[in-house]
Amino acid sequence: MTLGAAAFPILPGKTDDWRKFIAELNGGRREAFQASRKALGVHERTFFQPTPMGDLVVLTLEGDDPAAAFVKFAHGTDEFSTWFLAQVKDLHGFDLADVASGPMPMLVVDSAS
Repeated sequence: MTLGAAAFPILPGKTDDWRKFIAELNGGRREAFQASRKALGVHERTFFQPTPMGDLVVLTLEGDDPAAAFVKFAHGTDEFSTWFLAQVKDLHGFDLADVASGPMPMLVVDSAS
């Protein structure tokens, strides 16, 4: 298994909306969220990190090829992906497909190796 991680800022004033988005992922859209990640072959974990410079989301994807799964999801056209991508654009201020086309975060230290 490979682990990938990325950090995304939440736009100023959007943290309450982000919390509602997360509540939907943990509530009414839970099955669709789980099915999406299973189809991509990844286990996603999302962390909330408040900082003095603004709130961040720290995302991890674990699976055989998290980078490929990220790119595939960023270009998804099914109902759940379309909804999710629109939420990301509103809450974080960017198109996830644009992020996925750039360089992925680089692992720089690992205490196990």
